[in-house]
Amino acid sequence: MWSTEAIRRLDGETAPTPLLRLPLPGLRLKDESAHPTGTLKHRLARALFRYGVACGRIREDTAVVEATGGGSAVAQAYFARLLGLRFIAVMPGEPSPARAAAVEELGGECRFVNPPLAIYDEARRLAAELNGHFMDQFAWAERAVDWQSGGLAEELFDQVRQAGGEPGWVVVGAGTGATAAALGRHIRLRGHATRLAVADPENSAYFPGWAYDVADYSTGMPSRIEGIGRPRLEAGFIPSLYDLVIPVPDAASVAAARLVREITGIPVGGSTGTNLWAACELVSRGSEVVTLIADAGPRYLGTVHDDGWAAGRGLDPRPYTVALERFLAGGPWAPPGAAGMDR
Repeated sequence: MWSTEAIRRLDGETAPTPLLRLPLPGLRLKDESAHPTGTLKHRLARALFRYGVACGRIREDTAVVEATGGGSAVAQAYFARLLGLRFIAVMPGEPSPARAAAVEELGGECRFVNPPLAIYDEARRLAAELNGHFMDQFAWAERAVDWQSGGLAEELFDQVRQAGGEPGWVVVGAGTGATAAALGRHIRLRGHATRLAVADPENSAYFPGWAYDVADYSTGMPSRIEGIGRPRLEAGFIPSLYDLVIPVPDAASVAAARLVREITGIPVGGSTGTNLWAACELVSRGSEVVTLIADAGPRYLGTVHDDGWAAGRGLDPRPYTVALERFLAGGPWAPPGAAGMDR
């Protein structure tokens, strides 16, 4: 009875997000920050809880543990509260009340662990100690997210069709890889002519792993762009589904995120900037493109939208800002760096 009610509650947490147009011909943004938790990870968290309940791994008294920070932790805390479950996010780094606040406001708990890569072993240990469930999004997200009907992919194509066409490209970033995989599968299932590009930040293994066709490629370095990029190829990243992977400099991601805020008023995160920069590259080739506002929130005002934060990480967005403003004004696409690599 609890599982039936849990699925019913999860199924009731679906609402479409809006499709926006920037003042640039050929470019639309699907605003995933419109979810209650302000992030694309809202869909992912819902899918993971639904999958866990359906598989019998999450029950009425199950403590749910996840190794994550940022939007994923907040979204999972939201759905744990919806189902009346205990939720613990094991986060990398030193204890930070500011990072923990959004999770704790939703009734979740935070544990901080160093070194950062130890979060996975600690989450497994804690889940075993509590007789709970380690959500392990990098292992399960790609199969939990619906790619056939009722998910982001179907919603996006329905909205674009109602707006008068079909995009030449869809551009997304990749963290777990689940969203990109769902879009790639849906495109093939429905026979769309649309191609799929993944935008990838610095330090991530996804672009070089895809470009060189090395399944175990690793950089060993964390991404500075929250929510996307990984130091290794994850199981949910499926190279055969992607037509193009576009590496994006982190300073370009910062500049593009600031541009989105300037135009829309939405304080987006760096991953949205990564998406937009890659999308502009494709628009410059004459393509109709749809990409995502992946997440947004006041906390980003102190990170990607803050000059001190950028300078502290050695990032100078000014040359990229000039390139973007020139392009939006009708000039040529002439970035100081970043190029795609076709197979």
